[in-house]
Formats: sequence, C-alpha cells, structure tokens
Amino acid sequence: MASKVYPAFLRGDYDTAIFQAFKEVEVAVRQAGSFPHDLVGDKLMRAAFATAKNNLPTGPLTDTQLPVGEQEAAAHLFAGAFGVYRNSTGHRHVPTETVEAAEVIMFASQLLRIVDRLKPQQAGGKP
Repeated sequence: MASKVYPAFLRGDYDTAIFQAFKEVEVAVRQAGSFPHDLVGDKLMRAAFATAKNNLPTGPLTDTQLPVGEQEAAAHLFAGAFGVYRNSTGHRHVPTETVEAAEVIMFASQLLRIVDRLKPQQAGGKP
C-alpha cells in the first residue's frame, strides 16, 4: 500500500491518498474472497464478512470464532469505512488535514491487516 499511497500523501493530495488506501483494501478483500470484479464497495464488504443467517453461508473472511454480534460488527466496520472514507473521496473533493489523512490511511492499513489475518489458507497452510 505504501508505494501507491505515500506519494499522493507527500504531495498533499490527501483525498487521493485516502481513496487509494481504501482501493487497496477493496482489492485485497476481493482477492482473499475470490469475488468477481463487478462486486464492489460496501456490497463486497458485506459479502466477504457475511454471518450465517437464514441458511446462507458465512463470508470467506468472517471470523467464525467470534460471537455472531462481533461478526456482524466486522461487516459493519468494513462497509461503513467504505461509505465514509472511500466513497466520499471517490465522488467529491474532501478537505482533509494532514493528521486526519494519516489517521485514515493508518485505519485502512489496519483493515488490510485484518484481511491478511482472515483470508482463507491455501493447501499447505500458506496464505
């Protein structure tokens, strides 16, 4: 993420840096869950972190070791982050201060870390 986000941040293009950071999260979620390219944004996040309800399967990134309420909260966290940070910077210029931009980018980095931890393991135990 740093190679794509940091240059925009250094230029002071904070909305672009934030958008790029969340694009990296979106790409990572799509790849980890083997989702099609036409599933995007909050719908992608809800599918990736879906809880088992109404005889539907859990999403591939759902941490089934957690209580269902926390599983649902993870879906809300990822979908909400996209609604608040990625969508706003993707559709308009969002005035952002340096510190705030850095915090949002760090939040995106934390989301990427969660995706890495939860992505399904391939045969042989390697992610």
